[in-house]
Amino acid sequence: MEYYDNFPEYKTVKELVIEGAKAGGDKREFVFEDDDGNEHQRTFFEVHEDEMRLGAYLHKKGILPPQKIAILSGNSYMWNVIYYTAAAGGYVIVPLDERLSGEEIAGQLENCSCEVLFHSGENSDKAALAKSVRHCFNTDEMDAVLREGQECRAQFEEAFLSYNVAPEDLLSIVYTSGTTGKTKGVMLSHKNVMADVNSSLHANTGGHAIGFLPLNHTYSWVTGLFAGLVMTEWGFICTKLSHIYKDIMKYKPLQFAAVPIAVEMIYSRIISSAKRKGSYETLMNAIEVSNNFLLCGFDSRREFFDEIHENLGGELRYILCGGAYLDPKIEKFMNDIGIPVLTGYGLTECSPCVTCSRLQHHKIGSVGLPLACNEIKIKDPDENGIGEILVRGDNVMMGYYNGPESTAAAFEGDWLKTGDYGYLDDEGYLYFTGRKKNLIILGNGKNVSPEEIEGKLSGIEFVKEVLVYEEKGRITAEFFLDTEKFPDAAERLNEEVDRVNGEMAEFKQVTRIKTRDVEFPKTTTLKIIRQNRDD
Repeated sequence: MEYYDNFPEYKTVKELVIEGAKAGGDKREFVFEDDDGNEHQRTFFEVHEDEMRLGAYLHKKGILPPQKIAILSGNSYMWNVIYYTAAAGGYVIVPLDERLSGEEIAGQLENCSCEVLFHSGENSDKAALAKSVRHCFNTDEMDAVLREGQECRAQFEEAFLSYNVAPEDLLSIVYTSGTTGKTKGVMLSHKNVMADVNSSLHANTGGHAIGFLPLNHTYSWVTGLFAGLVMTEWGFICTKLSHIYKDIMKYKPLQFAAVPIAVEMIYSRIISSAKRKGSYETLMNAIEVSNNFLLCGFDSRREFFDEIHENLGGELRYILCGGAYLDPKIEKFMNDIGIPVLTGYGLTECSPCVTCSRLQHHKIGSVGLPLACNEIKIKDPDENGIGEILVRGDNVMMGYYNGPESTAAAFEGDWLKTGDYGYLDDEGYLYFTGRKKNLIILGNGKNVSPEEIEGKLSGIEFVKEVLVYEEKGRITAEFFLDTEKFPDAAERLNEEVDRVNGEMAEFKQVTRIKTRDVEFPKTTTLKIIRQNRDD
């Protein structure tokens, strides 16, 4: 089993921010582009300087720890600076989802009694609805704030740095994305987050990366926000998902973290390109030959599929993937061409990673082995070993903010009830089968995971998005099709669904098909929002 230990372990995020900056020094930490496409770079030292300026400014204005500081913005350099400053200064960070309505955001801020808000200019109208906020700052106008902070550093920097932060102290209140219900404020301590970061980096190491996952989501913290500080590696801050291919080509990441829909997009792009060029059969034959070479101990995948690798920057070693179900067929294909997809499982309440695959230890279809910071067990497994996934460990949340009843309901002793179903194989690998609350319960008593079916249907080349649910006693699949590239998609849909049905047990087969003209509504992590259907 891989175990990387060529990096320091930190007990608090404050320690990580301060010591990571010292270790990084004049190495570049962030690369980003402004609205005009001009490139900017910041070293670890320069980022630290901005943190000290902002910290001094906060103290001058009487905004003192452990006050709560909320961030309402898309990905940006300043988002990182505000987070690092708040963590180093002993504040409690409240990262907000900018896709929510102004009323929803105001409700979350009121729920946690947050009085300080940093927001981007495009979120000014939403920020204006937050009546509980007393101090409001536009992140597009931070130059003046940092200048004023520089002027008062001599007076306030020592006070900013001297606030004592213990591992058990509250670091952040993270409101869950709410794909199925009302959001709750998850309380994560410094200990929770650093246990997860340290264990994740022991499992997989890396180099420079590209970050396009929303920074308000905890998955991007472990894979980008903190990993770069620990490893003193640089990252490119991607501000628009639509630019991901351009950014990959330009900045040539060694790895990046993604949700399944992004991996599906890459897979579909590769397959569509091969079919368009008339080289699909050649690609499949090359995979067969390459796999035979692998069986003989020769890994020539980068040579066999050099064009695909070059179209993904040329240096990509692997993709970290979590957040939803990924069709094992796609996972296998990516591994076959030499870009392993290291799947994992987690949830915000666990900071967030619980399991992950390793480069030398992964099984197609599983979500990997437990991290060292936690353990898992399956509650009430059925005849196939499937039951609810329970987790306990140092990464498990403190509880829900202002939610003692919700907190009590979430635990069984010291085990967190995840609400997810899965099973463990005899080697300890976890297989995720779906959300407990999403399960389709058929009249014959069979339980069907819609996520599994969605993963298989998403492999159809002209399917952009799909949602599976029960409607009037039938398993229904609702599709958003790529009719621009595939004008005949609607005509081919029934045939393709029949093909996929033939790969599944009869009780799992789709018996009703619907299409839609617009995308499904999603969370910031690109998960489709599941809504109650009474029709």
